[in-house]
Amino acid sequence: MRKLVFHIDVNSAFLSWEAAKRVAQGEADLRLVPSAVGGDREKRTGVILAKSIPAKKCGVKTGEPVAQALRKCPDLILARPDFRLYEQNSRAFTAICARYAPVVEKYSIDECFLDMSGTERLYPDYREIAHRLRTEIREELGFTVNIGISTNKLLAKMASDFEKPDRVHTLFPDEIRKKMWPLPVGDLFSVGAATATKLTIARIKTIGDLARTDLAAVKFLVGDKLGEQIHRYANGIDDSPVLAEAEDAKGYSNSTTLEEDITAEPDAFRVLLALADSVSTRMRADGKTAGCVAVTIRGDNFRDRSHQKKLDEPTDITAEIYRVACRLFSELWDRHTPIRLLGIALTQINAGPAAQLSLFPDAHKEKTRKLDQAVDTIRSRFGHDTIAHGSLHASALEVGKKHRAQMEAE
Repeated sequence: MRKLVFHIDVNSAFLSWEAAKRVAQGEADLRLVPSAVGGDREKRTGVILAKSIPAKKCGVKTGEPVAQALRKCPDLILARPDFRLYEQNSRAFTAICARYAPVVEKYSIDECFLDMSGTERLYPDYREIAHRLRTEIREELGFTVNIGISTNKLLAKMASDFEKPDRVHTLFPDEIRKKMWPLPVGDLFSVGAATATKLTIARIKTIGDLARTDLAAVKFLVGDKLGEQIHRYANGIDDSPVLAEAEDAKGYSNSTTLEEDITAEPDAFRVLLALADSVSTRMRADGKTAGCVAVTIRGDNFRDRSHQKKLDEPTDITAEIYRVACRLFSELWDRHTPIRLLGIALTQINAGPAAQLSLFPDAHKEKTRKLDQAVDTIRSRFGHDTIAHGSLHASALEVGKKHRAQMEAE
């Protein structure tokens, strides 16, 4: 049986999902004008999480401060992040993919792999079925995807990164020399900016150069583990299976793959605030609390690192979850590796009240919990973007500074 893998990648996910929502409401399409997701226009705070093609032409970059983006593009339309909207769209497009594939692996909020092996009798023409899937997502949900097709996950993902948007591309083993090898070495999956610089200095400028370079030489340049991995990838070798989506993990989580790397702690904290807000809101809606907070980061070397902390008592308070997440991030990050993905997970889920009854209740905590509940009520009536936890960011920066000072002292 021939192995066949699809990689589905939403084009400019956060911006596309916001644009599709507005178009459905009869508003203008954000994808056609200079626009971006992230931050607050009036306060000129926050960071750009996603941008439209017209905004990109104005020089707006993902990851840069909103104030800087507005100097480049004064007419930039800004939409605040809405992770609940993103989760809804993520589930929706994944559900459409599941109509066609026996196995669907969710890789991130806007990407998934489909194992189409053994479906030849159902779908004799894999290109035709890919175009049908792409069209269904666009017509039913209002946004576009790229689909890459190959015999393994690596090549399928590389193929989906070819010309965008709304395209289907193949990258089979016999197409590697023509389609993949001429690309810059930095375009290879798992080759970050720092690694690409090392390879380029060593005159390994294209993926083909890397594929033809002696493995020992590659390991000498970038280390044994990464060297072996990127050398295999350059030759189109990847044995990783497409894994079925795990069953309910009995927790709440959210992650985001950033269009451009984050290199500053304040920018990472802003993203963590949005993630903490998202997962805690969902958990409160279910009447649950969490006893453990975990943070995951993915560097530009595509290596995931995670750290978790068990709480003294279960909580559903956004501020508490956010501050723990920021502390975990400060412990995880080396403060120089660019970050491509951030995620928060809440586990050890409990039903019932957020804390055991006490003769001496914490008045501040109760006040904060009531504030969260009020925010949830306002959002449920008027939309997620109506109100945000802006004040938490400044306090977390102070927590981060104190924690770093403590780690350095130790």
